[in-house]
Amino acid sequence: GCTVTPLPSPSKAQANERRVLAHIPGDIIIGALFSVHHQPPADKVHERKCGAVREQYGIQRVEAMMHTLDLINSDPHLLPNITLGCEIRDSCWHSAVALEQSIEFIRDTLVSNEEEESLSLGKCLGEDGIEMTPVRGKKPIVGLIGPGSSSVAIQVQNLLQLFNIPQIAYSATSMDLSDKSLYKYFMRVVPSDAQQARAMVDIVKRYNWSYVSAIHTEGNYGESGMEAFKELAAREGICIAHSDKIYSNAGEHNFDKLLEKLRGHLPKARVVACFCEGMTVRGILMAMRRKHLVGEFLLVGSDGWADRYDVTDGYQQEAAGGITIKLKSAYIPWFDDYYLALQPDDNTRNPWFTEFWQHRFQCRLKGHAQENTKYNRTCRESLRQQYAQDTKMGFVINAIYSMAYGLHTMQQTVCPGYQGLCDAMRPIDGRKLLEFLMRTNFTGVSGETIHFDQNGDSPGRYEIMNFKRLGGGVEQYSYIHVGSWDQGGLRMDDEEMWANASTIIQSVCSEPCQKAQIKVIRKGEVSCCWTCTPCKDNEFVFDEYTCRACDLGAWPTDDLTGCEPIPVQYVRWGDPEPIAAVVFACLGLMATLFVTSIFIRFYDTPVVKSSSRELCYIILAGICLGYLCTFSLIAKPHAAHCYLQRLGIGLSPAMSYSALVTKTNRIARILAGSKKKICTKKPRFMSACAQLVIASLLILLQLGIIVALFIMQPPQVIYDYPSISEVHLICNLTTLGVVTPLGYNGLLILSCTFYAFKTRNVPANFNEAKYIAFTMYTTCIIWLAFVPIYFGSNYKIITMCFSVSLSATVALCCMFAPKVYIMLAKPEKNVRSAFTTSTQVRMHVGDAKTVANAAKPKTMAGLFRRKGSEENLRYRKGQGLEVSSRVKACSDDIWIWAGLCQVLKSVRI
Repeated sequence: GCTVTPLPSPSKAQANERRVLAHIPGDIIIGALFSVHHQPPADKVHERKCGAVREQYGIQRVEAMMHTLDLINSDPHLLPNITLGCEIRDSCWHSAVALEQSIEFIRDTLVSNEEEESLSLGKCLGEDGIEMTPVRGKKPIVGLIGPGSSSVAIQVQNLLQLFNIPQIAYSATSMDLSDKSLYKYFMRVVPSDAQQARAMVDIVKRYNWSYVSAIHTEGNYGESGMEAFKELAAREGICIAHSDKIYSNAGEHNFDKLLEKLRGHLPKARVVACFCEGMTVRGILMAMRRKHLVGEFLLVGSDGWADRYDVTDGYQQEAAGGITIKLKSAYIPWFDDYYLALQPDDNTRNPWFTEFWQHRFQCRLKGHAQENTKYNRTCRESLRQQYAQDTKMGFVINAIYSMAYGLHTMQQTVCPGYQGLCDAMRPIDGRKLLEFLMRTNFTGVSGETIHFDQNGDSPGRYEIMNFKRLGGGVEQYSYIHVGSWDQGGLRMDDEEMWANASTIIQSVCSEPCQKAQIKVIRKGEVSCCWTCTPCKDNEFVFDEYTCRACDLGAWPTDDLTGCEPIPVQYVRWGDPEPIAAVVFACLGLMATLFVTSIFIRFYDTPVVKSSSRELCYIILAGICLGYLCTFSLIAKPHAAHCYLQRLGIGLSPAMSYSALVTKTNRIARILAGSKKKICTKKPRFMSACAQLVIASLLILLQLGIIVALFIMQPPQVIYDYPSISEVHLICNLTTLGVVTPLGYNGLLILSCTFYAFKTRNVPANFNEAKYIAFTMYTTCIIWLAFVPIYFGSNYKIITMCFSVSLSATVALCCMFAPKVYIMLAKPEKNVRSAFTTSTQVRMHVGDAKTVANAAKPKTMAGLFRRKGSEENLRYRKGQGLEVSSRVKACSDDIWIWAGLCQVLKSVRI
């Protein structure tokens, strides 16, 4: 047999269903889930008993779908000869209710398939036995519009995709729904929450709110959105002071506990990022009033709040200053014309309209089937009173048009040249329809282009709203458009937001560090809470958490963003110390040249002859070289200058002291020979030539040491770093290069000092040893002071210059000044007689008696009467001494030894 189900009238609500629904017949049926009622209260969730009727999210969207289908069916160019119908059910913004209603959609689909099979079996007989065509029941839906909540949409999609039913959402924005591997048949005309989270982070970042609290509604919408917000915030250096979640229908004590937690982070975290549904925000505002926290927080809300007045009604002061994100949707003027003309008596196809009218105006519609007896006042109002169009109206209409255009494209492709539904679309294959829907591209109701990406998402376009008190005496609040966000970034009208820069709320944990400081994160704190620590003098700010030391020879720039080379320092001619050293050296050079010229001028005089002329010239050459060292030391370091420095510093003292050692050694050997009782032969190497050879060998030894050091450590120009902030250009004069030649010179100085001390008692009229001794004592003091000063000072060049010049000056003044004085000021003393032996000299030659007799005072004429005698002398009493060779030696020596020789000649046998 066959059961015939009568087709209900288009305007009649389906009372035989478990819940009320609206049905409009057509060739193709589109399903819809709208939140006609509020979600069940917390204490009635298990009963799935919905709350009060809603106008914007419920009744307006139901009417928008019905009227949009009227427009589509009247359009000859869109789905010609095909009528679209609908079946609208109430989701109550609750997953369990929506899932229950979705099962009803599926049940209708299954029943419809059974009817298709019954039709294929044949005809049915009526009561009178006449064959009649069976009448079908409700047609299956080909697609679904909605629901509004992301968490509800996920539950519904899990069921619909089992039966290949496409779903187009108008406000479900959860990021999870972009995963095509899990939600293949889901599409939406709104962007993903990932883009909304980006917009929220951009707002927080714009006003330097680096330390914020984060609240989200329990459920997929809030959780996925807040997860995206936290991830993006972490990348931008924004820290979360406290993060929490709460159900929209949670009790007051839960909201109070949440506010207490937020209060604990005041006054630092004043901004609260709220990825919440509208009723969650309202619960927070109510708790703010109970906890007396008005004005303590600034809320940054997602599109769940948007510009809804039902969220802020009665709590405007708590919400004042809040910044919300609203999906960009144009106002639909033609919907107002349709909707505001509706009346309960005429609108019979909307089964919830009578309930809504009585709830909205708190009145009673007498005579209606749904008359509410709890109201006493008769209804006489109009919808124009306190009317506000649903902010997502454009998205609802675009979702319906998307389904219509997808069906239209499918019909033209599957049924070419045919108007109406061909057999290929009976029934409509949901898998093929999904392919056409994904390729849909049309101009939306407000002029924007509607299309879907590979994930079924639409591009993101948002408006930024600010809930604020309007000017004037009346305490009136409104949502003001203050900015926008799209793929191009955030654009804000700061002048509209804030009266001036000082009124911008601060929400930071730590103040920014000053110049030359870095952030040191306190232990156990988030990255936005830090202590500012200064960098060291030689460090620059590498990043906000790190100081990095400059390389040796570099110093931080003024702005501490990097390093720059330190200006290289070297001794310059114009500095005070070099000027003094050069002047001193020039005076010394002039004095040396003057003394040399005097010695040349008086070359054959007794003073010059008695001074060992050849050795004096070597000493003067060493003094001159010592003064010249100053110029090579002060000149800008260069390889050639480095060679000259090391050569001059080592060689100039060696020349002077080698000659002095030779001279003092000669005096000492003569005196040592004069003390012998028997003088058998004269000392060796007493001639001028021998003295020159000895001095030259000593000088060549120093030269060899210098050359060896040249080979071991070739002179070159290097950078020296006496401190981290200084760079000096110097020659690579190492400790070995200084100590070795100076050590040799020190040995010469000590030897010379030793001999000078031994010969200190030579008679005054030819006592040059006294001046040599004084010279060496002073020189020792100079070089003993030089060692600690040189190695402990940064002025090594100047120290070396003055030490060498002072040594040369001491030698020049002590040894040559007396002689120059005699030659220029006392020429009467520059005679041979002034350099003969004094009567105070005692020579122990022969026996004591002979020596005593010989030592008796004689006249000067008698003493020189024996001069020139070269006969052999012998001592009395069989003892004697042959002195002819000694006399000859005396005649060949320089005049300084003339007096000593005369003593030897005056001894009688």
